[in-house]
Amino acid sequence: MYRTESFKEQIKHNIRQYALLVALITIIIFFGISTGGLSLSPDNISNLIGQNAYILILATGMILCILSGGNIDLSVGSILAFVSASSALFSVRMGIPPLIAIVLGLIMGLIAGSWHGYLIAYIRIPMFIATLAGMLIFRGLNNIILSGETIGSPNLYIMIGSNSLPDFIPVHIPNFINALFGNTGGEPYLHFTTILIGLIASFVLVLGMFLTRRNKRKYNFAIEALWFFAVKAFILFLVINVFTLWLAAANGMPNVFILLIILVLIYSFLTTKTVLGRHIYAMGGNEKAAALSGIKTKRVLFFVYANMGLMSAVAAIAFAGRLNSFSPLAGQGFELDAIAACFIGGASARGGVGTVIGAIIGGLIMGILNQGMGIMGIGIFVQAVVKGLVLLGAVAFDVLTKNE
Repeated sequence: MYRTESFKEQIKHNIRQYALLVALITIIIFFGISTGGLSLSPDNISNLIGQNAYILILATGMILCILSGGNIDLSVGSILAFVSASSALFSVRMGIPPLIAIVLGLIMGLIAGSWHGYLIAYIRIPMFIATLAGMLIFRGLNNIILSGETIGSPNLYIMIGSNSLPDFIPVHIPNFINALFGNTGGEPYLHFTTILIGLIASFVLVLGMFLTRRNKRKYNFAIEALWFFAVKAFILFLVINVFTLWLAAANGMPNVFILLIILVLIYSFLTTKTVLGRHIYAMGGNEKAAALSGIKTKRVLFFVYANMGLMSAVAAIAFAGRLNSFSPLAGQGFELDAIAACFIGGASARGGVGTVIGAIIGGLIMGILNQGMGIMGIGIFVQAVVKGLVLLGAVAFDVLTKNE
């Protein structure tokens, strides 16, 4: 006979996730009120995605490193810069078609990450030293390739990093509805394709939640009360559709956001539904016990760093498109933002605890803080203090709530 968990049990078992969501909602409301609603305008919501997409992509890879035992990669910003410079070399200076240049850039990132994985997993060079050396090496290679110059990126990069999904079903709306979204000028318009995608995505996710609950009930696992499930499903449905409606009122769904969603789905599946994902979590829980149980810990460690190099390359393509150029200054400080996003998102500094979705939410919290404080005119030095305190608070919360 299946058992229904009480509301108190639900909160206790998911305290990190709920605390994270409460923090995100609180920050959104605070800046919404403080900026007179400006931070919640469709254009600012769309800009928030575009300005932080590459950090979120890096966080998607970084969370795997952290899960494997609290490991981090200090070189991701430099690998991003190196791949960006390599793409400039391939597509602009050598005249290689942009699509092939992107593929070559991804390969370069994978090779860079594999190099770190080999040094750390097989040569047993400490993670901190190997990735610190990589940060210096790849930053230097970036400057050697570009010779300190900034080079414009081809249209394909711009399409990926800056453009939005075309609207296949354009719909015009009355002026008073258009004004609700802060659009006081121009032709009233909503990106209907984006709205349709939101409706389909929310329906699929709610259906997936229902099927998961039914399977748990079938096998007599503990499940949440029906009313609690209904409230969660309704809130999820509402949030997704309000978010896509806001994007529809701007320029539609950014292409880089679609890329990010695909990556989140892939890595969420990898970490929760595959043997490799279970091995990563097991290694983070206790590496020696994992090795004794037959897990190839060296292969797992090699994989997470090789994958981190690949994610750095993907972020490089998105950043070059957003910046409309290949810059020698690309990626500076990105590694710190990606690491902070993971820890703010509920990852444990000891490894073995955390989720891809949590890392994304952590990255969004950082992005909202940056954007909100920027709109309010708060100086960058004060912003740094606030972000540091948020990171410290997130890690302190992890330490205080972890199970002994």
